[in-house]
Amino acid sequence: MQRSISSTNNVYGNLLHYHKPPTSITVARQQTPCDVFINHRGIDTKKNVAGLLYGHLMRLNLNPFLDSKNMKPGDKLFDKINTAIGGCKVGVAVFSPRYCQSYFCLHELARIMEAKKKVIPVFCDVKPSELIIKNHWRSPKHELDRFQSALDEAKYTVGLTFNSSKGDWPEFLMMATEAIIENLIEVEEEEGQKLIA
Repeated sequence: MQRSISSTNNVYGNLLHYHKPPTSITVARQQTPCDVFINHRGIDTKKNVAGLLYGHLMRLNLNPFLDSKNMKPGDKLFDKINTAIGGCKVGVAVFSPRYCQSYFCLHELARIMEAKKKVIPVFCDVKPSELIIKNHWRSPKHELDRFQSALDEAKYTVGLTFNSSKGDWPEFLMMATEAIIENLIEVEEEEGQKLIA
């Protein structure tokens, strides 16, 4: 028993020895606004469409926000998400079969639309006509109206469609990335013109 405790202490000591505090670059990266906010239903898309898109954008040195990657235990859910949405340039809404069952997905989408962000809808394994809000949470009517308005606006925005069982994943990532970069450039040009005016 004593030997295992001593071994544990050695491992723990080694971990502490090799652990380095975050550098100023890491801290600055965490505090900078995100370029792209990825709105998605985790149970449907976190480990495929949303997760792959996040990783691909990171490799391109963009700053995407994906809740499972950018949040840590102790973060205030709405504070962190609302801040990320407010600071992002483009929103990507990944619609999936169970998307409309999530209060959080619809809340994020409504915030993105209310903030007048550019939105790229991605219809993954679902048609826009299949996206229907049902009041699973007993929300007040004004909130349901807010969600429906945001959903309608997204459904009538040109987006991408993808069938995850038959689709070409590399082609999808390329098309989604091109759409995101084109929209980021457009947003930055608009911001530049506002500064000149």
